[in-house]
Amino acid sequence: MPTEQPNKRVPIIAGNWKMNLDVAESLRLVREMRERLEAVTGVEKVLCPPFTSLAPLQAELAGSAVKLGGQNVFWEEKGAYTGEISPLMLKPLCEYVIVGHSERRQYFVETDATVNKRVQAALKHGLKVIMCVGENLEDNRSGRTEEVIARQVRGGLENVPDLSEIVIAYEPVWAIGTGLPATGAGAAAVVSFIRRTLAERYGDNAARNTRVQYGGSVNGGNIAEFMGESEIDGALVGGASLKAADFTTIVARTAEIKGSQAS
Repeated sequence: MPTEQPNKRVPIIAGNWKMNLDVAESLRLVREMRERLEAVTGVEKVLCPPFTSLAPLQAELAGSAVKLGGQNVFWEEKGAYTGEISPLMLKPLCEYVIVGHSERRQYFVETDATVNKRVQAALKHGLKVIMCVGENLEDNRSGRTEEVIARQVRGGLENVPDLSEIVIAYEPVWAIGTGLPATGAGAAAVVSFIRRTLAERYGDNAARNTRVQYGGSVNGGNIAEFMGESEIDGALVGGASLKAADFTTIVARTAEIKGSQAS
């Protein structure tokens, strides 16, 4: 029997600040975290602040290994779309963009079709995409997790030719702020299913090389459980990314655990 190869995917920790922190607060948090984040190697680190803080943080992080991402993107380049932000506006300011977050799907009626349009627009203009998928509590309890995940993965990636600039974030909606925690093993099982779904369209090699994060009430206290699963390639972090000590602990523990898996 052939020996299983160690995981060569570079883990990625992305902090989604959501609608929190003004410019001054954003700068203060980054200055508090920057030295500790830069001391950690072997993990890609991405901060996704509100749009208003992207330009100041880009200047603050010039020359840093810490990268920036937007929290959303529209599919048109410009036009009469009040309140939206285009990929052309984001491209000079950040490297990544989150697409299809569960809050966007829940509160702003995002669909798999609109997620797909955003993914294609971002890729067209050279942005890397963190595409979120995940089932709600009703779907989970009804045994429809795989059905929902497969639909979201296939729909979000429709007509996307390759996965080279894609990160998938599995965020079980039922485990976010509900007191119903997911387990590392349970999350890894869904991540494995995501890879099988990717393999249907892109082949086994592309699926194996695509990073899939976990996102669901991750913090410094539980990160080890999720990073201990070799299938999970990092985390999309919400509330804990607003706390310097918690976020830097998440990054450091990820580097420690994933480094030992690869050795």
